[in-house]
Amino acid sequence: RADGRALRKLPVHVGLVVTEEEPSYADMASLVVWCMAVGISYVSVYDHNGIFKRNNSRLMDEILKQQQELLGLDCSKYTLEFANQDKTGQVLNCQSTLKVLSPEDGKADIVKAAQNFCQLVAQQQRTHSDLDVNMLDNLLSSTNGFPDPDLVLKFGPVDSTLGFLPWHIRLTEIISLPSHLNISYEDFFSALHHYAACEQRWGK
Repeated sequence: RADGRALRKLPVHVGLVVTEEEPSYADMASLVVWCMAVGISYVSVYDHNGIFKRNNSRLMDEILKQQQELLGLDCSKYTLEFANQDKTGQVLNCQSTLKVLSPEDGKADIVKAAQNFCQLVAQQQRTHSDLDVNMLDNLLSSTNGFPDPDLVLKFGPVDSTLGFLPWHIRLTEIISLPSHLNISYEDFFSALHHYAACEQRWGK
């Protein structure tokens, strides 16, 4: 937590995007727990084959195990909500929310937002000319419930985010790392340090 406070700025939402073919549950769990420990509020885990999403209970078990190992007695200070559960969420013990995503998630959000807008037009609450960037932003945030990612850590040799939340990352800082396999806390914190030092000009 002291490392997080030492940074000039800390991302609110971090996307962890794996482009490698063989995702590691243990290494991804370490990354999630490190995000929790430094004080990041929202974490999204994504791989383009949807392996983590299909096996999210296995990932959750690994996160619980790593939380005990890495945070020890301090783990009671950290609560993680698993946002993919239909119930209110499995609570681990950090004030972070985790989503496990696959390629259909970003596209489904856009489809749902478009349907909501069409309903508003049909009910004559909006006209078709009202649709702009801000309106779509508002519709997406109402369906998604997460702020847009400030930072994406992309792991692997592919120079693409491979469909990760296509609309939500247009203002996101993307940092590429060679692999998530055997990643060290020093590599993770170095990426956060790089993000804290970057100046985002928002197209100016």
